[in-house]
Amino acid sequence: MKIWRPGITAKLFLAIFATCMVLLITMHWAVRVSFERGFIDYIKHGNEQRLQMLSDALSEQYAQHGDWRFLRNNDRFIFQILRSFERENEHSDGHDNHQPPPGPPGPGNGMPPHGWRTQFWVTDAAGDVLVGPRAPVPPDGTRRAVKVNSQNVGWVIASPVERLTRNTDINFDRQQRRTSWLIVALSTLLAALATLPMARGLLAPVKRLVEGTHKLAAGDFSTRVNPGSQDELGKLAQDFNQLASTLEKNQQMRRDFMADISHELRTPLAVLRGELEAIQDGVRQFTPESVASLQAEVATLTKLVDDLHQLSMSDEGALAYQKAPVDIVSLLEVAAGAFRERFASRALKITLALPEQAVVFGDRDRLMQLFNNLLENSLRYTDSGGELRISAQAEAATLSLCFADTAPGVTDAQLSKLFQRFYRTEGSRNRASGGSGLGLAICQNIVEAHGGRVSAGHSPFGGVSITVELPLERDTTRHL
Repeated sequence: MKIWRPGITAKLFLAIFATCMVLLITMHWAVRVSFERGFIDYIKHGNEQRLQMLSDALSEQYAQHGDWRFLRNNDRFIFQILRSFERENEHSDGHDNHQPPPGPPGPGNGMPPHGWRTQFWVTDAAGDVLVGPRAPVPPDGTRRAVKVNSQNVGWVIASPVERLTRNTDINFDRQQRRTSWLIVALSTLLAALATLPMARGLLAPVKRLVEGTHKLAAGDFSTRVNPGSQDELGKLAQDFNQLASTLEKNQQMRRDFMADISHELRTPLAVLRGELEAIQDGVRQFTPESVASLQAEVATLTKLVDDLHQLSMSDEGALAYQKAPVDIVSLLEVAAGAFRERFASRALKITLALPEQAVVFGDRDRLMQLFNNLLENSLRYTDSGGELRISAQAEAATLSLCFADTAPGVTDAQLSKLFQRFYRTEGSRNRASGGSGLGLAICQNIVEAHGGRVSAGHSPFGGVSITVELPLERDTTRHL
């Protein structure tokens, strides 16, 4: 048996709906309590007014007759007095309802007359009942004294109002209960009708993100979601689109990377295979020249594998960096001195314009690898008879190194791709020069590991200018 598990829409709907129900029930209970207490207080206030009026009327009658004989065995007299009160109220309210007076309370008739919600008694000063039902006089009832010449001659007593006893009052209370529950039912229906579209509207961006995440997990990196708003969910959708764009870009780079690796490996392997098959078939003789050709292709493969290893290590941050204060000027002079003979063999020269000293906090071996790669890049891709000028300038806390060579140059579109892996420009900067297209990518990782940045631009001498910016070491003594 499958158990139904509510989704986030159902949970949000139930949460909002439950909140509305709690508020409705609380309001209904508060209104009911307020109504019942207010209604009983209204009845108490009305009874107190009638008791006071009856007490005043009986005081006048007692003063005229001199005793209570006019009231003994004359229950109808008290009701005539009460009826006169009701007629006065009817005339004052603009009503003239001619109703027969109710029968006097006597044996078997304990109900109060019209306008009263409780039983009442009239007693003399000694407490003997003159008018009232047979039930005993309640000791906690409401009392009003009947006074003549400031002397207490009797009492008018009404039973306490603790609950509704009159049929009309009970029916009115029941009608109010039914009406209030009907209002609660209609409010519940309206709350449900309003909550459902509200829950769906609030969760629409979440559903779009969920669907997009499922597509992304399935490998569809081209998926995007519409933010739809500028709130937190909108910002989350923008971050999702950014993530999808990054994953799509990385996937394309991975495909290009694998294609470039296979292409780079295919060419020297094809040459090796062709050379070996030619020697095997007797087309070529196994001579020192053929061995040198095979060794050249093996060296190309070895260089490519080494570069790939260096690149993977620098990408992962696994290259060992043992940093210490390093004088960049002396390091550049050593690197340039090691390349001078090779530059001279191609009719190229190296010109240095460096300060006396510039100290950075870095790894000497990795910085030497950085300079060797940049020198190797210029050596391979600069036309014979050209020049490489290396200059350095310190500004604030940054040392700026510039490697500017002569023709050939590159286009603006090619400049932005120089640090991409396996990228080589057309013209003289091609595979024939023997490069793998990984040297500048390794340089970029080394510079970033030292907290600097590297960029490419057009050289003022017609070639390419590589600028390396490294933070200068302020206090060289604290690391010594």
